[in-house]
Amino acid sequence: MSSNPLLSFVPTPVGNLGDITIRAVAALRAADIVFAEDTRTALKLLSHLEIKVKIESFHKDNEKKTIHRVMELLGEGKKIAVISEAGSPCISDPGMYLSAALREANIQFEALPGATAFVPALTLSGFDTSDFYFHGFLPHKLSEKKGEIEKLKTINSLIVFYESPHRVAETLKLLIDNFPVPVSLSREISKLHEETLLISTEEDINALMLKGEFVLVVNNRREEEKEEKEDFRELAETLIKEGLSAKDCLTVLKALGVKRNAAYSAINEIINR
Repeated sequence: MSSNPLLSFVPTPVGNLGDITIRAVAALRAADIVFAEDTRTALKLLSHLEIKVKIESFHKDNEKKTIHRVMELLGEGKKIAVISEAGSPCISDPGMYLSAALREANIQFEALPGATAFVPALTLSGFDTSDFYFHGFLPHKLSEKKGEIEKLKTINSLIVFYESPHRVAETLKLLIDNFPVPVSLSREISKLHEETLLISTEEDINALMLKGEFVLVVNNRREEEKEEKEDFRELAETLIKEGLSAKDCLTVLKALGVKRNAAYSAINEIINR
């Protein structure tokens, strides 16, 4: 911990206001000014904590312009707290440019530990969390999103995404087509309607309540030994002989970790023999 830093990046609850830490409250109480991603959300939190302090806007569209203002205030000896709308600043939220500027100027600052949505989502996924890659939000444009996913397919690890309710269905369809299923979906972390579901099919996606913020976790670890030992073509043949449709057979094979293209090719080969 830095000694007597004038600026603190302070994590705020992602849902339940009771999740805020004692140190976070202390930093907010000590601040002369709070720079907030969403001033309305900040006012609600500070009112709940009975803290009266000046709030200024600090979001992705004005972060670079605001850095000069922050530096001036620090030069005057003002204590500053920086908060995002929810969770930890700099993690898919504003703050990284300010952090870089402070480091470049050799100004002491601190980043408090605390709430972030992807950590509980990893735990709730049930996957082996010994290693993971946090990606955050994918691009909004479909073609760019597809290109990004194509690059991510080379990562041999869990991959964690954030997604909004407006784009989550489209993103999930791309994920189940490009990665092993199921995809773990956590919604409304630390809120009243929190839930975690395993998504394997388009039917699962269509049944979703598209409300709240989403954390998606895919398990893209390559289990090469398992695939070598398991003759999935023989399994596919057995399933089709027992009357499963090609679509259902594909779902079963993907659930076992077989890549979609390999499973699809094997099923077509069996059906067309």
